[in-house]
Amino acid sequence: MKTLQFITAETEHYSYVEGVYLALQGGCRWIQLRIKEASREELLTVGRVVRGLCTRYAATFIIDDHVELVRELGADGVHLGLKDMPIVEARKILGSETIIGGTANTFEDILLHYRSGANYIGCGPYRFTTTKKGLAPTLGLEGYQKLFEQMKMADIHLPIIAIGGIQQADIPALIRAGASGIAISGTILNADDPVEMTEKLINIIQV
Repeated sequence: MKTLQFITAETEHYSYVEGVYLALQGGCRWIQLRIKEASREELLTVGRVVRGLCTRYAATFIIDDHVELVRELGADGVHLGLKDMPIVEARKILGSETIIGGTANTFEDILLHYRSGANYIGCGPYRFTTTKKGLAPTLGLEGYQKLFEQMKMADIHLPIIAIGGIQQADIPALIRAGASGIAISGTILNADDPVEMTEKLINIIQV
């Protein structure tokens, strides 16, 4: 089944926790807690609340970057950027049962993560997004199509989650191209009704 992943962000209207709650109410069952430049204390405080919400809604809880907090928070896994701990090293620490995702922008990135034992790849950005600093080159639909072709030729079967400034109208083409899911932040949080928007996105992804 194609999945919607919600990436946390703080806005003028919603805190990190409020955003998670709205996405879960809308039916999202995969939450990635991303709080850049947060202290350990803030991550633990917010993370414990998000863990509780994900348990209540039977949702997968992933923490961004912080391998050392996975067990302490009872997270289901970790998502690692290209400048974070290598997936091979994280796998040695966390074991085979923990979900480990990696960020990719090129086929070389995908190949590295595949060989390293990643469970999925967050691939992007689709277009420019304000929720992440130091953005890699945008891919656009053609970029994803090329990557899926390269994966097919290399016989690489790994879930690819498209991420980065994706809006409602972009989703059908990305799913047709081969994406296993979509990671969203602003499109949900900036909607007039985030719960209703989450429901809409899930329906589009799973058609």
